Amino acid sequence: MSEKNKKIIQGLYRKDLTNIKYASALLDMAISEKSDDLPYALEQAKAVQRIAAEQSRKKNSVDFANLYWKATLMLAPYSFEDFLYYMEKDRDPRKRFYMPRRRTLKVVVDDLQDLEDGKLDFYGLSMPPRTGKSTICIFFLAWIMGRRPNSHSAMSGHSGDLADGFYTEALNIMELDAPEDKTIYHFRDIFPETFLQKKSAEKREITLNDPDRFATLTCRGIDGTWTGAVDISSDGYLYVDDMVRDRKESLSPSRLEGRYQDYLNVLVDRKNDGTKELMVGTRWNVMDPLGRVEKENKDDPRYRFRKIPALNEKNESNFIYDYGLGFSTDHYLKMKERLDKNEWEAKFQQRPFVREGLLFPEDALQTYNGVLPPESGLIRKLTACDVAWGGGDSLSMPWGYEYDDGFIYIADWIFNRGDKTVTQPIVVGKTLYHKPQTMHFEGNNGGDEYADDIDRQLREQNYSCSITSSKAPNTMSKLAKIIQYAPDVKRRFKFLAANKRDEEYHNAMDELTMFVQIGKNEHDDAADGITQLMMEVQGGLYADCEACERPY
Repeated sequence: MSEKNKKIIQGLYRKDLTNIKYASALLDMAISEKSDDLPYALEQAKAVQRIAAEQSRKKNSVDFANLYWKATLMLAPYSFEDFLYYMEKDRDPRKRFYMPRRRTLKVVVDDLQDLEDGKLDFYGLSMPPRTGKSTICIFFLAWIMGRRPNSHSAMSGHSGDLADGFYTEALNIMELDAPEDKTIYHFRDIFPETFLQKKSAEKREITLNDPDRFATLTCRGIDGTWTGAVDISSDGYLYVDDMVRDRKESLSPSRLEGRYQDYLNVLVDRKNDGTKELMVGTRWNVMDPLGRVEKENKDDPRYRFRKIPALNEKNESNFIYDYGLGFSTDHYLKMKERLDKNEWEAKFQQRPFVREGLLFPEDALQTYNGVLPPESGLIRKLTACDVAWGGGDSLSMPWGYEYDDGFIYIADWIFNRGDKTVTQPIVVGKTLYHKPQTMHFEGNNGGDEYADDIDRQLREQNYSCSITSSKAPNTMSKLAKIIQYAPDVKRRFKFLAANKRDEEYHNAMDELTMFVQIGKNEHDDAADGITQLMMEVQGGLYADCEACERPY
């Protein structure tokens, strides 16, 4: 940016920018500086857009309204939300896609902007059916195609019919082969240098600008031809939508495994280094492709998984859109009553399930609303700790309040993957808060040393209680122990209701409710911790024994 232009812009900020003359001049300067300093120019355009929006509402000014749209047009190639605004600026407000749904979809739009801006490599989106998740992604791909018409992206789903719909919708949004007087959207105004080179309904391919062996966008079912026919460039996207066909397919482990292998060997195989991914789908099962990707990358900050359930924590619909669009709370509550619980949880609440083999299914566990019974009925407070030292395992330490009604209320749960420098201060702090009478630590793998450290630190805080540690016997497997005490856990423990749990409690419950008695569990820390607490409640924790001669 020249020093002269910078001084002019700084001078304009000393003027009254609620005057259309000066606000327009600032936008003109921003447009002229776009090629020299794009971030700075966009910053000025955004400022003008805010001023114009406010003044057009306050003064009912046509001039400021026009200035708002001029600023939005400048921003649209670089800002996905502004692209959505400008695309539909002349549509009847009741027929627009984005604005009536903005209060819910805004977070998705921001996520997709982060994906395009290079903050993410992968974005997974799960929402109930017919709430706009696929449409917002098609708009996103249209924006990408306008930004980089010579890149290569691909979209896939469980069938060719699904791909047909995406191909048609992408063409309809861009309207590059429609007469100008028949267009609904403003794609050509936003990207005036982008044009349709060719299209193929048979191959479901759209090629923009310069001819290339590979299309700008290819839409093809997972069962279509990919090898040698599709390339996804380093600046392109792999967009996968609904890899699992339906509920029936989601209940078959072998089919889910097949879908995941298809995803890896057919779709991912077409990516180049740098290709980003966008995956959308109903979270039917923890073993579906989106679930597998999340499981493998849940701690990677460059992977983001957005789940928006039908009903929020207040049991209210997240999808009440303007102009009577979307779905009301009453609609979803009636749907919840009619559907099988697991299907409702998966399809509408985005909580994937495994039906067979769950040892602690969510609906078999008792909960309470966070309010404990009167203290007069409290018998004791106790806790048990499955010690971990980091490295992927979690220290699991549920806190129980036993009352004379026969129940143990799990009021808190430490569930942390940190090493001892992270977890020990938390354990000490929670102990001083809950003030239990007894604490037990599993002594295996240095757990007894961990218990000694906690005991020392508590004594330094002038707090003492019964702290014990013992090693698990090698005569009973951990799984057998968990299975043995599972009925008692379900009968006597009451867990915090979902909307009362903090993040660690949530993570512990997620792991506990996905624990299977047949098959492989990646982690058993939650189940082990809660089992140890039940054993302590019953006075059945293992003790060391030594053989000796009878004294008589």
